[in-house]
Amino acid sequence: MKRGTTLFLRIAVILIGIPILALCIFVVPEIGSFAAELYPDMAYLKYFVWVDLYASAIPFYFALYQAFKLLDYIDKNKAFSDFSVQGLKKIKYCAAAITVLLMAGMPLFYLIAEADDAPGIILIGMLLIFAALVIAVFAAVLQKLLQEVIHIKSENDLTV
Repeated sequence: MKRGTTLFLRIAVILIGIPILALCIFVVPEIGSFAAELYPDMAYLKYFVWVDLYASAIPFYFALYQAFKLLDYIDKNKAFSDFSVQGLKKIKYCAAAITVLLMAGMPLFYLIAEADDAPGIILIGMLLIFAALVIAVFAAVLQKLLQEVIHIKSENDLTV
């Protein structure tokens, strides 16, 4: 397959990663500082917020790296291989890890929303958890489907 056919998807993966990087650099420290301002007697909450959000960014970028590797496999006509199955499996685990990390951080964001009287924070957090969960389930379905396709392909190769 020509390398240019996946160029659009590579650009999309990069464009997905840039805003998250900007959020990690500019917004996450502000959210932590805001939490410390809301609860001055519990200023250490700032560090919990930072750890939770930065820790969820790590599997996000690892999943983007796996998406790049999957696009490389597609370019090299190895889309129906065990390497692709392993890549989808890693993406599934990354999405599940993001879900767990964000769910663990929801009590912190509940405290922030309660003190600031901003229920939208909870809604945004739930939306992010739901999106990560959908990606995990979608990757699991694609992984299982790809495994079945590889199995059928190997049976057909043995028949001919």
